This record gives sequence, C-alpha cells and structure tokens, in this order.
Amino acid sequence: MCKSKKKIIKQVIQPTRKSPSSSSTRSKNSPQTSSSFSTGSDNFVIPSTTSTSTFHKDSRRSTASPRTNLSSIRETVLSNQTQIYDFHEICVATNNFLLKPHSSSSSSTAWLCSVRDQQSLVVQRRFRRQLDTAQLVDRLSVICKSHHSSLIKLKGASISGGYTYLVYDYVAGASLSDCLKNPKNPNFTVLSNWASRIRVASDIAHGLDYVHNSTGLGFEFVHNHIKSSSIIVVEPDLNARICHFGTSELCGEITRENVGRSKIDKFEGTRGYMAPEFQRSGIATQKCDVYAFGVVILELVSGMEALTYRVNEESGSYARISVVDAGREAVEGGGGGLRQWVDKRLKDSYPVEVVEKLTRLALDCVADDPDSRPDMGKVVVRISQMFLESQKWAEKMGVITEFSVSFAPRLCLFGHEVMKDVGLKNLELFSRQLQDTTSFTVASRVLGMWNSQTGGKLFC
Repeated sequence: MCKSKKKIIKQVIQPTRKSPSSSSTRSKNSPQTSSSFSTGSDNFVIPSTTSTSTFHKDSRRSTASPRTNLSSIRETVLSNQTQIYDFHEICVATNNFLLKPHSSSSSSTAWLCSVRDQQSLVVQRRFRRQLDTAQLVDRLSVICKSHHSSLIKLKGASISGGYTYLVYDYVAGASLSDCLKNPKNPNFTVLSNWASRIRVASDIAHGLDYVHNSTGLGFEFVHNHIKSSSIIVVEPDLNARICHFGTSELCGEITRENVGRSKIDKFEGTRGYMAPEFQRSGIATQKCDVYAFGVVILELVSGMEALTYRVNEESGSYARISVVDAGREAVEGGGGGLRQWVDKRLKDSYPVEVVEKLTRLALDCVADDPDSRPDMGKVVVRISQMFLESQKWAEKMGVITEFSVSFAPRLCLFGHEVMKDVGLKNLELFSRQLQDTTSFTVASRVLGMWNSQTGGKLFC
C-alpha cells in the first residue's frame, strides 16, 4: 500500500468494480444502464463515452443482422481501448514513487515500469487548470483511440489530487537532441546521412499533421511540447516518434474559452521553441506548434541546438546564438552561406536544392507573424515532395551517397596542378574520367573548379 493512500485524496479517478453477474443477466435486468467510473472518496460518477444499451440491443439481434453484430463488436473494441488506471496500480508500479526516475524535468517526472504486465512509461504532471471530469474522460477516450506510427501511444491515465499520471507505451530509442548532439562524442551522430534526416523530418511532419487535423476531438488539438528532446529516434530504420501526445489536453494547458479575455499569470515553455505570441500571452495554438516544428527542422539540418550561449572571454559577456537567426543569415548569404551552415557531419553528401527548400520551409514556419506560417497540412505535402526528391537523388547517385561528395557549385581548393598538366580544354573530360575511375571526392572538386572557371552547369 502506498504512503500517499494514508492521506485524504480529494479526487481519484478509478474504474468501478465489475459486478459478478454475467452479461446476460445485466442485459435482462438493466439494459439501459451505462457504464461509469467512480472518483474514489468523492463518489463522483463519470459517464462513459460509449453507452452499453446499444450493445445489448444489438447483441440480442446478432443472428438476424451481421451488420449489427459487426457494429456491436466495433463498439466493444473501441470502448475497451480507453484505460483509467487505479491510483494504487501506479503506486505499485513505481514502488510508491521510490523507483529511480527514467527522466525528469521542471514540469514532469517519468518512471519506466510495468503496468498491468506491460512495460510502460508513467509520466507525472501537475494540473495547470482544473477541468470538468466528464470532459476530461471524453478527451482521454478519444486520445487513447488515436493511433499513428509517428506518435507514442497513450494507454491511459490516473488522477490523484493535483496530478495526472499518464501511461504511455514504452519505445526504446534516443531523443533527437541526443542523436544530433552526442554529449560523449560531439563529432559523431547516428543521423550521418541525408536519407535519415529527411526521413525524420517527414515522420515528425506527418505525426504533427495527424495531431492537428485527425484526432477527431472536434476542436483544434494543440500538442504544445514539440522540441528535439520530445522526439524519439528508433531503430532499425531511424524513424521518429513524437512524445507527450495528449499531455496538453489532459493537464489543462490549453485555454479555449474567452481566449481574447483570458490572462495566464504563469506558463511553461522551452527556450528557443516558444513562438513570439506565446511568450506574450501564454496561450498555445496550432501555429505555436508550427513554430516549434520549424525550429526542430533547423536543428535537423544544421546540427545546432535551438538556443545556446557563448562566453566572450575578453569581455566576459554572453552571446545568444539562435538556430533561427543563424538559419536566416545562412539563406540570406546565398548558396555558399547555406553550405557552410549545414551540419558538417553530413560531409557534403546531400541534395543541395532539397536542403535549401527544407531550410526555407522551416524559416516560413518560424515567421514572427503566426498568420504567415503554413498549416501542417501544407507542410506535410511539401516535405513529402522533398522526401521523394531525396529518394530520386539517392537513386541517381547510387553508391555515391556513401561517399563525401556533392556536385553543388563550390570554391575549389584543389586542382591547380591538374590544370597545369591537362589544360582547361581537357579539364571537363579529365574530371568525368575521374568520376568513373577514381575518388568521387576528387572528381567533385575538379568539377567544382571547372564550374568556377567557366561558369558551366554540369549538374542540375
């Protein structure tokens, strides 16, 4: 028995105990009774989102109508997906919260444990704003039924006092922030080729588009926790999955009523990912998610952190370095500036035009004016096109994708001796022979020199 049970808990959502009577007895005696949940000490009854009366009526006519029978099965399956955990289960799983946390931050603590014989991640968060309990269960029902390959699934929740305990599927992997910035070896990254990075960008875009447009809650669903540390990269294909799905809706972080008049005295966010309007008002919208998504994409392309501070050794002052500002400077500086800004660990092996398109799209997402930012529906279409272009580029280059090579125009630092020996007339032919017979890196440098000397465009 957990220690917190000794205290008086004002409100705990718990599932009601099942009656020992059979389903046939219930259907005869109380066919119109709907399932409910009890909130513990207050004995507050929460109506379930699905009524059992339709199921009992359909099951009596199952032999007469196969369509009705399928409907009843579908309702039963969907209703069973919603999980409200007894708070005692959470206490047992976390050893009265004495289990070593899997992760922790200023706003949440997570434990990796077994809940109902399934490995799960239990996340504790404080309620930011009290919600109507029936409304809370309705939202939990819809969120638990939502499924997308780019989202970590919410299995259920338990509520005790001012906290909610969200139970998620456990997915083994590393956060995107750790993949890009390995604390033990900064020069190494598992995302060492362009194919893996555009795949991660595509996965995040599709997942966030699903959150915004396909959850079925009947209103604008806001994630409110998009950042590189909230995205898990999983093996073997290095796909990306978004964490904390449903947290904002179930913890009262989103204000919808009287948005124009509402005032939030205190709000939480992560530096570098907060949209300007969110910093002013504390009100999260879908366009705030789009802003945070743009920051993540800029991190993905450049390998930089969202926000860093560097110390000036001479003056002792701090310099604020934002990936958004750095990305804007790189694009304004032209092709050379962008190439210098792209993560060096990609070793120049990427389709330059696609990288430029993706960077410009990310900068559109971080526009200061929220109305100027694209919706995720449009973003996912454009990134899908870039994904296909990247595939075509990889097929065209073949094994070259495994080498350090890019055929974009560049300042050549090699080849003066070659020019001396073969002359400018034969340089193009010589460089093409190099491409077929020797180092691809050498060939690309010679071709770069040819472009700088003649202005010729050998590759598009």
